[in-house]
Amino acid sequence: MSRISVRGFAVASATAVTAVGSVVGVASGSTAQNNDAAAPAADATLLADIPAGQQAQVQTASLAQQADVQAIAADASAKKDAEEAARKAAAETAIAKKAAAEKAAKDAKERADLKDAASRSATRDASSFPPQSSYTVAQVQAIARQIVPGGQFQCFSNIVDHESTWNYRAVNASSGAYGLVQALPGSKMSSVGADWQTNPATQIKWGLNYMNDRYGSPCDAWSYWQVNHNY
Repeated sequence: MSRISVRGFAVASATAVTAVGSVVGVASGSTAQNNDAAAPAADATLLADIPAGQQAQVQTASLAQQADVQAIAADASAKKDAEEAARKAAAETAIAKKAAAEKAAKDAKERADLKDAASRSATRDASSFPPQSSYTVAQVQAIARQIVPGGQFQCFSNIVDHESTWNYRAVNASSGAYGLVQALPGSKMSSVGADWQTNPATQIKWGLNYMNDRYGSPCDAWSYWQVNHNY
């Protein structure tokens, strides 16, 4: 490096970008300020002082440096975009999960309300059935269908079949159990109505309450009955 000093080479390297940028600016039609006009000329003079072979090296190093800076900036921008996309996706997922949970809770409440309403509708008060002097098995079963919830009727019917064969005046000779559901003692059914001895609706209502309170439902009571032959 005989024509310039080490310092001159460093200065030329540092100013190469300015020189290149100035040339590009002029080619693109941009207008430089008067007080800056001397800088590109000086830089060009410094670059001209470097041997031709080394000029290419200086320019190549400068362009490589620019490429590195641009690559770093691009990586940072891409990382920022990726993080923003991840945050957005996480937020959307959280919102979707919350909406799904709220819908599930709403659906569960609606099902419970419908079930409760159906139960209240099906389980009529015994007093709503006008008393008769006597009832056939078909009449007793028809009353039971109006009192016992539909999904529980067959289980309730199975128990009554085995306990009294739908005879609302049935009496167990050994224990004294009485009525359709063989309450022991029969007077327990007076909690529903004083006519417990003659009104099958009163007996059915008491039997349904007993099965619900002790076993959870007539079907649970029937499951117990099948194992123990009592309930």
